[in-house]
Amino acid sequence: MSETDRHWGLILAGIAAFGFSFKAILIKLAYPYGIDAVTLLALRMSFALPIFLYVGLAASMKLSPLMARDWGMVVVLGLFGYYGASILDFFGLQYVSAGLERLILFTYPTLTLLFGVILHGTQITRKEWISIALCYSGIAIAFMHDLRLSGDASSTLIGAGFVFGSAVCYAVYLTGSSGMIQRIGAARFTALAMLVSTFATLAHFLATQPLTQLIQPWPVYGYALTMAVFCTAVPVFAQSSAIRRIGSGRAAMVGMIGPLLTIGFAALLLNEGFSTAQMLGAALVIGGIAIVSMK
Repeated sequence: MSETDRHWGLILAGIAAFGFSFKAILIKLAYPYGIDAVTLLALRMSFALPIFLYVGLAASMKLSPLMARDWGMVVVLGLFGYYGASILDFFGLQYVSAGLERLILFTYPTLTLLFGVILHGTQITRKEWISIALCYSGIAIAFMHDLRLSGDASSTLIGAGFVFGSAVCYAVYLTGSSGMIQRIGAARFTALAMLVSTFATLAHFLATQPLTQLIQPWPVYGYALTMAVFCTAVPVFAQSSAIRRIGSGRAAMVGMIGPLLTIGFAALLLNEGFSTAQMLGAALVIGGIAIVSMK
């Protein structure tokens, strides 16, 4: 690894972490205008569609056509990774704080470990069990913080359940995507999976919402466009490029600043508070992920 690759890899991983962490803030800022989760996601994916169409076509023209099995995997993983994970996340943010959302989503590496046990019979090491225990202890502390603020246990449980379902979908996507990236290339796979998720999102919107729902206040369009470019397309490709330069382990370590960024942005822009319990929960989750990510 050259010094230039390391330098740019760290910068790109930081850009990805920033973009992913700011998504929840924009969603929270859009909801007070009365938009529902499905419409907001449809706007986000529609604005991102031209980017992924261009990248997908450009990458596919240089490579051989996909086999039927590859197309099947792209469709399945696209439905799980960016449609399923996104719609559940958007639903969850109607009920829980942005800080709790990011901490729950950040447990996907531990879920990937558990899927490895279920699907491949791999053994979880003592270090990995410690990581899992730390992560879920941190989430429990952050959950109690949200519960005290909201005073509504059922809504907080519903929201946390939606976000955890999002983390499960993303872990399924990661479990299946590594082989596909090796087979058809990172940019091509990412763009095609995003196209699948975009069409699934638009189909969901057309099946459940009237077209008049697309008429929204101008700030909502601004939030959706910002999400599409800076919290979807840019971080997705920045993360792929960072992994290519510095490896998945180092990129994951840089990504650990994500929950702290979200909590900080939420305190500044959403007035969600900045409590000791929240910071303790974040420290436990980040520590758990650090343990499982480090060699």
